Amino acid sequence: MSVYFQKTYQRSFGTFPLKGNELRDAMIIAAEVGYRSFDTAQMYENEKDTGAALKETGLPRDELFVTTKVGNPSFDDDRFIASVEQSLKDLQLDQVDVLLLHWPPADGNIAPSLKLLEKAWKQGLTRHIGVSNYTVKMMHDAKALIEAPIVTNQVEFHPLLDQHKLLAAAVETGIPLASYCSVARGKVFDYPLFAEIGQEYGKSPAQIVLRWILQMGVSINTMSTKRKNIQDNFNVMDFTLSTIDMARINALTATNYRIVNKDLVPHAPDFD
Repeated sequence: MSVYFQKTYQRSFGTFPLKGNELRDAMIIAAEVGYRSFDTAQMYENEKDTGAALKETGLPRDELFVTTKVGNPSFDDDRFIASVEQSLKDLQLDQVDVLLLHWPPADGNIAPSLKLLEKAWKQGLTRHIGVSNYTVKMMHDAKALIEAPIVTNQVEFHPLLDQHKLLAAAVETGIPLASYCSVARGKVFDYPLFAEIGQEYGKSPAQIVLRWILQMGVSINTMSTKRKNIQDNFNVMDFTLSTIDMARINALTATNYRIVNKDLVPHAPDFD
C-alpha cells in the first residue's frame, strides 16, 4: 500500500447505521472536515445513499478510499461477484479501494469465500482485499490460503476489550487490524480515566480513546452525525500519549467488555 493510502485509511468515517439525509449530511460534514476514507457494507443497506453522498462531496475519485463488505448471504459462486458488481453500481464506482468479507462463514470454513474475494480482486473490482471478525487461527489460515495480500482484519477494538492475541497475530501474519466500535458505543465514557488524561492533553475523552487505538497500531473507524464530534474524531494526529498514559489505559482492557458476540450475531466465531 502507498504511504498516502496508509495515512488515509488510518481514519475512516463509518456509515452504520445511517441512511438517507442523515447519512448524506454526516458524510458531507466528514468530507469538509478532512475525511477521505469511508466505510460501508452490503449489510448496512446504505450503499446507494453512500454513493450519492460521495458524488455530492465533489471530491475527485483519486482522493477517496471507499471500503465495502460482502455479506454472508453472498458467499457462494452464484452470488458473490454479482453482489460486488451491484455494490459498485450502487456506490457509483468502477472499483472500491478495499473489499472485505464481513463475517467468517457460519461453518468456519473460510477457504471458499476467501477464494471468491481473491477472484473479485483479480477481476479488478477492488484495489485491495481484507476480512472482518477473523480469529487468530483464521488470520494465519487466510495468509496461507490465497496469494493476494490481505490489507486488514476489521474487528471490535477499544480500551475495554483485551485483543492482545489479535495484535500478536497481526504482527505474525502482516495483516493489520482496523477497529469498529472504537468507543465501545459510548461505554468508555463511563470511565473517568479518559477525561482525566484528556485534561492533560487538552483533548476530549473520545480523542484519547482514538489516539490510544492508533498508537496500538490499529486503524480507526468512527461515526457521528454531529459536526463537533466528527471534527474531534478526525483531529487525533497532533498529539502523542505518553508511555505511562498508554499503560494506564491498557489496564482497562482487563474489563473484557465485548459488544459484538453470539447474542448479537449468532453466527459469530468463538473469538479469542
